[in-house]
Amino acid sequence: MDSQAPDTARPIKFEGRGAEKMATHGEGGQTNDRHNGERVTQRGRGRGRSRGNSRGRAGGGDRGGRRRNKEVGRAEWSKNTVDKRARNTENQQAAKKRRLDGEEDALPIYATRYSKEEIEAEEKKPKRKVAVMIGYSGSGYKGMQLNHQQKTIEGDLFSAFVAAGAVSKANADDPKKSSLIRCARTDKGVHAAGNLISLKLIVEDPDIVSKINEKLSPQIRVWGIERTNGSFSAYQFCDSRIYEYMIPTHCFIPPHPKSFLGKKMVELAEEANDLEGYLDRQKEVADVWTEMEEKYVRPILEDIDPTIRDLALKVFYDHDHSVVDEPSTAVTDDQKQAAKEVSPQGEIDSGIAFASIAIGKDDKATAFANTSQIGNITKDDPTFDSFLEAVAIARSKEVTPLEIAIRLLKNAHITAKKAHRIHPERLARVFSALARYEGTHKYHNYTIDKSFKDPSATRIIKSFVVGEKPIIINNTEWLSLKVHGQSFMMHQIRKMVSMVALLVRCGCHEGRLQDSWEAHRISIPKAPSLGLLLERPVFDAYNERLEQFGRERIDFGRYEEAMEGFKQREIYERIFREEERGDVFHGFFVGLDNTRSSQLLYLSSVGIEATKREIKREGAGGEKVKIEDVDSEDEGGEGEEG
Repeated sequence: MDSQAPDTARPIKFEGRGAEKMATHGEGGQTNDRHNGERVTQRGRGRGRSRGNSRGRAGGGDRGGRRRNKEVGRAEWSKNTVDKRARNTENQQAAKKRRLDGEEDALPIYATRYSKEEIEAEEKKPKRKVAVMIGYSGSGYKGMQLNHQQKTIEGDLFSAFVAAGAVSKANADDPKKSSLIRCARTDKGVHAAGNLISLKLIVEDPDIVSKINEKLSPQIRVWGIERTNGSFSAYQFCDSRIYEYMIPTHCFIPPHPKSFLGKKMVELAEEANDLEGYLDRQKEVADVWTEMEEKYVRPILEDIDPTIRDLALKVFYDHDHSVVDEPSTAVTDDQKQAAKEVSPQGEIDSGIAFASIAIGKDDKATAFANTSQIGNITKDDPTFDSFLEAVAIARSKEVTPLEIAIRLLKNAHITAKKAHRIHPERLARVFSALARYEGTHKYHNYTIDKSFKDPSATRIIKSFVVGEKPIIINNTEWLSLKVHGQSFMMHQIRKMVSMVALLVRCGCHEGRLQDSWEAHRISIPKAPSLGLLLERPVFDAYNERLEQFGRERIDFGRYEEAMEGFKQREIYERIFREEERGDVFHGFFVGLDNTRSSQLLYLSSVGIEATKREIKREGAGGEKVKIEDVDSEDEGGEGEEG
């Protein structure tokens, strides 16, 4: 998470909530002590820095005493905190030198550089410090934070501010000139019904909000702009944040009895003499797989050629595709033309089915499927030609009866899961497990690059609840999970959701959550970003101060009707549509269930000790497998949550 520290050291007036703490610790979280009559500035534990020559040595301000002069390993080195202020200063100095040398920096995609004549001709207007309340759908964006080369929410917002005249031409090339600060930094694919940024804008025009919205895509909306006092920071003055996570109820079905994880849970329960307890924790779903396969899978099996039926079942349940041949993927012009003749619009669904078989077996077909909305393709889609080529590749493959049988079995399982409705006792288990998060705990296992001893891994969760009733969309039942906390680390919420889903579906005692807050290192996969959205940040303490200044409160409640409509149209519908098209949650949990690794065996009755057992992959090489290999998509980069 970024620290929004001032660029230069200067006196700061502290007032209101947190003033005493900030006065004690100084700017950017520093602490000021005196040692032998000399002022020493410390940047966190073990990183002392004096104004004299005793830098990082005994007596030089290190809280941890004398720093050892030794080589450190990669793991220890990676834990060192980056001095962002020093890094930014170096970058600014390097950029200034390039300008003095006559070299022009490459302009970020969100920036606009106007000529000197255009800037001088523009009428000068006053800038005001404001809070901008926004909402967005994160689909298609590389997260919230500005990125020089990639499309982000802040990038589009800044471009719209410039186009609407809210940012002057002189400041159009760099958001730092407007002091832009975000409240919550969301990752790739994460949505927000309400988020907030603070910056200096030209807001004299009473229609400025509508003018900004005209320059934005329907995926991003500005709800309102409120004047603040000059010291306001969207990041520093936020009390807490509320996130929502939408998850299908079939994610709480136990792993299939023939899957690796399903078999291990029973085997280890027997080993720990806890089979009776394990079965009791799964009693409301004891027959769920038998019933689903009888209703949805058996009719499919009856239509599969008896000579390949057993092999198809083995390949499907063991996830062993080594027996499936991989024919040539060469595509002729005649095949492409044939695809064009049969695909527009009449057999597009058939084409999708063919193309989906090619995914994973052909680089071009896979790349296309990973970067396009294959489930919603139409002949007017700009990627339609690429789709036709993927279809042609698939149809050139001589699709075998075995491949068709596996596809039919997979579709039957997906259909069965979508028809599943959560049992009230199962729902009660979800309620109970989520409630255990409330309070103050160590979340080093729920993020990256945090150790148990790191104070910043301690987080406060005010509440974690489930919506009153499941909702049914497109025949799939969903739960709405809402978590309210002071702040969240990268991937924390997605790992919290994943942990509870795994506890419930694996019949694990919910007390195992306690183990995840201890010093043990355990692997918790992050649930798909698809279901996550920031509902709104909370500014209760600062709102009391705003009223003293005669300003309007930062209140998302005034835009509730518009926000609800936006959530339904741009967020919920996207979540449901993308899950319907890609079966994201099905793929995520099936991947975990069938990964031959001991990393998730802490979910068993044996507990943490089971994760120390070595399990090799069957087949060629026998190499170890890591949960990260089948984890949900990795966004990369830093982020507050996602």
